[in-house]
Amino acid sequence: MFALFNKPLYAQRRYFVQEITGLDDVFDFLDEWPQEKRNLAYDTLVRYCREAANGHWPIDAVRENFRVFLKQNGKLAELEDVPPHLRRDTGAKIGGS
Repeated sequence: MFALFNKPLYAQRRYFVQEITGLDDVFDFLDEWPQEKRNLAYDTLVRYCREAANGHWPIDAVRENFRVFLKQNGKLAELEDVPPHLRRDTGAKIGGS
C-alpha cells in the first residue's frame, strides 16, 4: 500500500465525485486519463508519483501537484461540492474520548 495524503482531494468524474486519498488513487485516476489528453503535465505527474512510490519524492508535493493538475483540467471538486455523507470525518475520535 502506498502513502496516504494528510487530507483527501476530490476529483469530479463524469457521474460522481471520487475521493483521492493517496498514491493508489492517483495512479488509478491517471491510468484512466484519456490518451489524447496526456501531455507534459501528465507525464511529469506520473514521474513524480513513481518517485514518491519509491520514497524519493514527498507525498505532500505529489498531493499539491495532483491538485493543480485536477484544477487545470477542470476536474477538481471543492469540498462544498461533495455531499456531506461522502466526506471523510476527520474530526472523529477513536475510543469514544
